Amino acid sequence: MKIAVLSLFPEMFDSFLSASILGRARTEGLLDVRPVDIRPYSDKKHKNTDDYPFGGGAGMVMMAQPIVDAVRDLRSQDYAGPCIYLSPRGTPLTQKKVVALSAQEGMILLCGHYEGVDQRAIDLVVDEEISLGDFVLTGGEVAAMALIDAVARYVPGVLGSGESTEEESFSDGLLEYPQYSRPEEWHGKKVPPVLLSGHHANIEKWRREQSILRTYERRPDLLEKSSLTWKEKKWLEETVKEKTVHEEPEDVTECTN
Repeated sequence: MKIAVLSLFPEMFDSFLSASILGRARTEGLLDVRPVDIRPYSDKKHKNTDDYPFGGGAGMVMMAQPIVDAVRDLRSQDYAGPCIYLSPRGTPLTQKKVVALSAQEGMILLCGHYEGVDQRAIDLVVDEEISLGDFVLTGGEVAAMALIDAVARYVPGVLGSGESTEEESFSDGLLEYPQYSRPEEWHGKKVPPVLLSGHHANIEKWRREQSILRTYERRPDLLEKSSLTWKEKKWLEETVKEKTVHEEPEDVTECTN
């Protein structure tokens, strides 16, 4: 996959792209990520990339010309796929979208700054706007890193194991089950016996149930879109009812003498 990242601060990507899984993927040629400085594309004498907004208001706006010229130059260098502007007003990023983007040949990511980007640049070269959530960052670089990291996990060979992406949170619409490692007991807390049983069917059943329960407790909105079987729905209902009974405080009558 070939990705270009348009930024006013391309140096922010140096350590991010050279370490851990992404660093290895780039070394092995599985992932080609190129941070591109927008400033050299400016036709201004001092390479300005921003100016005051028409209509007044606080802050500065990134000008259209450097952005449009940069994207068109990248297109001429065979950078294919959608041009995505990381913006708080974009469509929220989901796992489904991540998987769809991983099937693309590549992407061009535009990192905004200041008060945003001149709408004319968006109209001319941006294919879609994506947001990490309902909050505002100082720039689009962190959002671009998150998107690159999420998408790279689905590029064949990057993780080394096809099962890694199949069993993690959101892959089936549910949050991931609890994970345990050695030792078997630590600080008085033991690993659930089923995980030590070697009975794969029982382990899978336990993991599935724990995913359902964790999703119910932390992201009940996701359960509405997931396809639980009748037995799973019944199990969840009984489990929640049982937990509620155990967690209800005792009825204490205050006595005075």
